Amino acid sequence: MTLFEASPGRRCHHAVSPLHTAIYFAPEPEEELTALGLEHGPMVYLASRAAPLGAVDAGTVTATFYNFDHAHIRRYIPAVWTITPPQKVLTARLRGADRTLQRLLGKEALTSTEMTEAAELALHATQACRREARPLYAANADLPVPEQPHLALWHAATLLREHRGDGHLAALAIAGLSGLQALVLHNATGTAPTSALFMRTRGWTPQQWDTARHQLRERGLLDKAGNLTPAGTTLRGETETLTDRLDAAPYDHLGPAATARLTELAGAFSTALKAAGAFPAVHFGKG
Repeated sequence: MTLFEASPGRRCHHAVSPLHTAIYFAPEPEEELTALGLEHGPMVYLASRAAPLGAVDAGTVTATFYNFDHAHIRRYIPAVWTITPPQKVLTARLRGADRTLQRLLGKEALTSTEMTEAAELALHATQACRREARPLYAANADLPVPEQPHLALWHAATLLREHRGDGHLAALAIAGLSGLQALVLHNATGTAPTSALFMRTRGWTPQQWDTARHQLRERGLLDKAGNLTPAGTTLRGETETLTDRLDAAPYDHLGPAATARLTELAGAFSTALKAAGAFPAVHFGKG
């Protein structure tokens, strides 16, 4: 594998992760959670993702989410837990995931042998995940595995995503990138969510975004037009490579052939999700 080439584990992550992240763009989880009395938008997202941690305060969420403005989080956390407890949020989240996958993939895909196989492979991979220094993974790992294969796969995708994510935050910290700087650098690739979506969902102002962009230019990571410089590209590559190393265990445990098979199966389901409109193009791209 050449320098900065995507590892088999990273390729598998990119295939599996959309099976979890589709819930953040779908109406069904929002409907389930607002029915509990939560406010549409940031409160729903923060409660849904933080609920596995329990009724935590804003500081814990800021630390584990990394790229959200702390003042933004404090508007909703811990007040959200006075509206509804984390366990009810988790139950509603799973119902929302179920409804989302049923609508986007259809009954035939959800009851297929490929779905069952993918779930079994993904759950097998999670057996090698480690809880140490991985708070979001560890919290989700304590949740029960759903019985239905498509929900078992969604659960496993959640575990694998948060396991990699926890490691990625360590890599970002080593790279000397603040949460906001990491967002700006990611957005500069043109493949990430738009700056407007990042700012709206994570609570940053245009002024804060511009300040972070200036800081990255000062480090030589962005040029005057806001594009990645060679140094910026190198730093992103180094960060992803370190993340690969920190996230190698589940895919080493699965083995090369099974990892390739999970990538194939999950990739087909993720492609179907995208074709069904799970990830609106308006939310992605540079700017």
